[in-house]
Order: sequence, then C-alpha cells, then structure tokens
Amino acid sequence: MSGAKKGKWYFGGLASAGAACFTHPLDLLKVQLQTQQEGKTSVLKLTTNIIKNDGLFSLYNGISASLLRQLTYSTARFGIYEVVKGMDTNPNPPFWKAVVTAGAAGAAGGVVGTPADLVNVRMQNDMKLPADKRRNYKNAIDGLLRVAREEGVTKIFSGLSMATSRAVFMTIGQLSFYDLFKKLLLESQYFTDNPSTHFLSSLMAGGVATTLTQPLDVMKTRAMNAKPGEFKGLMDIFLYTAKLGPLGFFKGYIPAFVRLAPQTILTFLFLEQLKINFGTSPVVDLKNDK
Repeated sequence: MSGAKKGKWYFGGLASAGAACFTHPLDLLKVQLQTQQEGKTSVLKLTTNIIKNDGLFSLYNGISASLLRQLTYSTARFGIYEVVKGMDTNPNPPFWKAVVTAGAAGAAGGVVGTPADLVNVRMQNDMKLPADKRRNYKNAIDGLLRVAREEGVTKIFSGLSMATSRAVFMTIGQLSFYDLFKKLLLESQYFTDNPSTHFLSSLMAGGVATTLTQPLDVMKTRAMNAKPGEFKGLMDIFLYTAKLGPLGFFKGYIPAFVRLAPQTILTFLFLEQLKINFGTSPVVDLKNDK
C-alpha cells in the first residue's frame, strides 16, 4: 500500500515564502505597532496613515528581507524537522519526539534567520522615521552588507537569543502540533487528507503557536518600548510583567493570532500542495505489501 508523497527538504521554505507574499502587510503593521514609542495607534488608523503618506505598495516595504528570512529561517526549521522525522523507522513515534525535533529545528532556524530578520524589521520600520534618519536599504542583501560594513559583522546577529527562543516555541507550535492535529483528524474517520483538513489542522496549530510565543512577544515589545535603564535584563522584564498577573503575558493575543494564523494556514496549504504535486512517492516493499 503506497503512502502519501514525501516532501523535499526545501519545500517548507518555499511554502513559507509564498505565504509571506500575502501576509507581509500584516507583519509590517505588527512591527510598526511594536516599535511605537508613545500612545496607541489602532491598526486601521496606522494602515490608513501608511497608505495616505507613502502609498498602497508601501505596505510591502521590506518584502525582500521578509522573503530572505523565510528562505533561511523556515527552510532550516522545516528542512531539519522533515529530515529527522523521515529518519525515524517507527511508523507511530511518540509525540514528544516531534516536540524535541521541532524545538531543535526551530533553534537552528532562529540562528540562521536572525540576520534577515534584523534587516526585515529595519526596512519595515524605516518609513516612520524622519527622512534624514532613514536607512534606505535598497534590498535585503544591501541591508546585510551595510549593517556588516557600518556596524560590524556581529551586529547582524543582534537579538539572537530572543529570536531563537521564539523560533523554538513557534516551530513546536506550528510543525509538531500541525502533524498531531492532522493525525487526530484523519484517525477520527470524519476527515480525509484534503485541503479542508489541512486548513483546520493549520488553524489549530496557529492557535498553539500564538499561545506559546505570545509571552515572549509581549516581553520583547516591552523591552523595545522601555526607556534607557528602565529594565536591567530579561528577568527584570519577566518579573515586571508577572505583576500584572498571568494574563499580562497574553496582552494582544487576538491581534497576534489574527496575524499568525493566516501565515500558518497558507504555509501548510502551500506545503501540502508542493508535496502532492512535486513530492516523491515512498518506496514500497512488494514482498511485505501483499
């Protein structure tokens, strides 16, 4: 009996890049909201101001860096996850193995994706700066070269620890839980291996990923908005946020889910289609398949 087609190690990066083409404006709005220093601006007002001041296509500022980030970060995490998963001869491996594999893959992805992520944030945030303070990177590669030349090579890995920590939880939430939810839905016999099942599985995985990463996002945003010397370090930010109660770590959960869910859904829908149309069929042992 032949099984589902297997994907190539680079399919995850391609699928994520394809999804980014649709969700980049949401990511740009997220970055601008997280880096605002004073007051609160609604998503609708911010979107209107950007289009009014810089034009509709300005919502795609930094798209080259976003694509480069997905082609490094997501190619690494999906690639490592799928390769390691394919090496397991157990047809029903325990879920903890998927979690550990996804976590390790996410850590690797976080490291290789940090340089592009740095340039991505800068390019997306550039338009809100005064004209004389804008960096005006031509594209992602130009941004990386200029950062290395003007600020030093080590600067391109600025924010590595936070980015890697977030990538670990993001990958666990998206990859391992997508596989789990898809497996459970198929085993229920109410679902078949089709786009509807892929959509529902990825929607639930997006919810898990948002839940796992939101505390880190909240602390990262608080750190970015902090005045010089306000916090001594990450633990200080954690303790400050903890004073607000457990829900303090999940502020902005709904907007975060609205941003992450489309990216997760589109990524897995594209990934499954890549597997179906360009994947390789598993080798069948004719002696045992009688």
